[in-house]
Amino acid sequence: MITSRLDTMAPMRRHEYFGPVALPAMHSLATRTFPMTGYRHVGDLTWNWCLSLDRADECPTAVWSHGDETLAWGWLELPDNLMLQVDPSRPELADEVLAWAERTAGGTLSVEVAETEPHLVSVLERRGYTLPRSRSRSRTRPSGGTPVVDGPFMACLGRPLTGLPAIPRLPDGYTIRAQQSHADVAGRAAAHRAAFGSTRVTTERHARMREIWPYRAEFDLVVVSPEGAVAAYCQGWYDEANGIGTFEPVGAHPDHRRLGLARAVCIAVLHAFADAGGHRAVVCSRGDADYPVPKRLYESMGFAEYTRTRTYVGRPRRQAL
Repeated sequence: MITSRLDTMAPMRRHEYFGPVALPAMHSLATRTFPMTGYRHVGDLTWNWCLSLDRADECPTAVWSHGDETLAWGWLELPDNLMLQVDPSRPELADEVLAWAERTAGGTLSVEVAETEPHLVSVLERRGYTLPRSRSRSRTRPSGGTPVVDGPFMACLGRPLTGLPAIPRLPDGYTIRAQQSHADVAGRAAAHRAAFGSTRVTTERHARMREIWPYRAEFDLVVVSPEGAVAAYCQGWYDEANGIGTFEPVGAHPDHRRLGLARAVCIAVLHAFADAGGHRAVVCSRGDADYPVPKRLYESMGFAEYTRTRTYVGRPRRQAL
């Protein structure tokens, strides 16, 4: 009882960093919170860690803790994008995270949250954050009331790891397997760059990410072409504590599209999650009509939407006279 009272009286601490240095602390909150919100999986954090390598000054972070327990974190992608996670039992910390981010960024922030995070939505709206207008079609809020105008958003999809479809037969000469060599790692990184037109995932970055929890090679599968090139891939992340796996990212090289490779390798990763003892898989994809193909792919595998994101924008700061 004495220890419990002392723990209750312990001060709240905030630590600030250049880059996501305190990734294990952030992971601990994601593990505890994900079953309640279905957003910000531990794998998502490690994937974003990979993308932030060598850009620490562009990615300041802050972590709020009480004793050994992480209760909130904020992660800025300068100049104006904020990711955050707050324990639903401590909603007042959302104010502190936003105040830190507003002060650190020094400008108008954009904050993406899920509809399953009402403790964040209420604080954002109270602080004057709004849903910006766009050219997309308006939708009514799920709870009714005033319609809001959607821009691009993410749909969070899930399915149980029972009754999985069989892994489809691949075209002759193509095989699914884990990465086995440095050449595979380089090929996987090159396939991602080709699939997304991005230069951020280099061989070195992908190799470093493979050393960070919760990465496990059996969930990071590739499709190899008859010539030995990586033609498609699905990177799976498994949260063993909750028995929940997620995909991030999935892609197919432009030279090997329309062969069913991405669907096949995703289904193979679902089977790997189930073999590990998992009970559920989730994935986030664009949910708006401007980018519909990935969502259709996941729905063809039995995924269904359980929540979606909304992006709030802060009020512009007044210019000093």
